[in-house]
Amino acid sequence: MGEDNNALRRTGIGMMLLFWMLFMGAGTWWFHGYLEEQRNPNAHLVNAVDGAESLTLSRNRSGHFVATGRINGEPVEFLLDTGATYVSVPSGLAERLALTPSGSAWFNTANGRVRGELTTLDEVSLGGFSANDVRGSISPGLDGDVALLGMSFLNRFDIEIRDARMVLRPSTQE
Repeated sequence: MGEDNNALRRTGIGMMLLFWMLFMGAGTWWFHGYLEEQRNPNAHLVNAVDGAESLTLSRNRSGHFVATGRINGEPVEFLLDTGATYVSVPSGLAERLALTPSGSAWFNTANGRVRGELTTLDEVSLGGFSANDVRGSISPGLDGDVALLGMSFLNRFDIEIRDARMVLRPSTQE
């Protein structure tokens, strides 16, 4: 009878450990998703289809407009930057997207003057809006895989910013 109790106790402890491991794993998975939603509340836009009249973006927890779109059909996370002249792509991301430089230039950035490469992006899309032959830059000073979505794309839209929302509509000016 003593061996049966020990076996039952070991089974109970094993089940309890399994429960807590599953509970902690599920909690970690949920918390990661929660943090990702706080960092990029517009990630769902990567799967948007054409035809929308407007696009509404939400600020992230840091106060920036971050959204996932596409460059040449590949998913890319964008930081919308109305102060940037071009769509600026970090060097590593440019290699992954196989972007070809078309000349070098100096750029004035928040971190000072830097030298980068000019390029043309075949297609840039965000939330169902897309543009072809968009001027871009390959910026060695940018880290990570986040591209700056500058005015070479955004100038095609009327932009309205209120509180924690940015609304893009196709420009009425020709």
